Formats: sequence, C-alpha cells, structure tokens
Amino acid sequence: MIREHERVVLTVDFPEHGLKAGDVGVVVMVHDGGAGYEIEIFTLDGQTLDVITVEAAQVRPVGPKEVMHAHRCA
Repeated sequence: MIREHERVVLTVDFPEHGLKAGDVGVVVMVHDGGAGYEIEIFTLDGQTLDVITVEAAQVRPVGPKEVMHAHRCA
C-alpha cells in the first residue's frame, strides 16, 4: 500500500488541474485504507502547484531507476 509522504506518479491526465500522466506528487493523506489519496503536486522549484484527490488506480508508486520529466503548467 502507498503511504503518506511517499512519492507517486499520476497514471491519468487531470486536464482541469493542468496535470499529465507521469507527473510526480507526494501523498499527504490516505483515504479509506488506500482506496484514494490526497496528492500534493509541486513545481520543480518547490512551490505547491495543487492538491488533488485521486482514486488508487489513478496513481502508482515511483519505481526504481525512473527519471522525472518537466513540462510547463498553466
């Protein structure tokens, strides 16, 4: 199970938030034993961009040897 403070990767786009599958966030709250999560998304310079609620299937843990990719958000 994914835990609070772990980094996760979005598996779907959230166009209403300007977020794309592959964006990385940090879990700030676990809902219903892992059925969903509150995810904080940061810019690469450390500013909070958004906090979103996601279902478990909409994120995955960060895997070994993965590389972050940058894109500009509106």
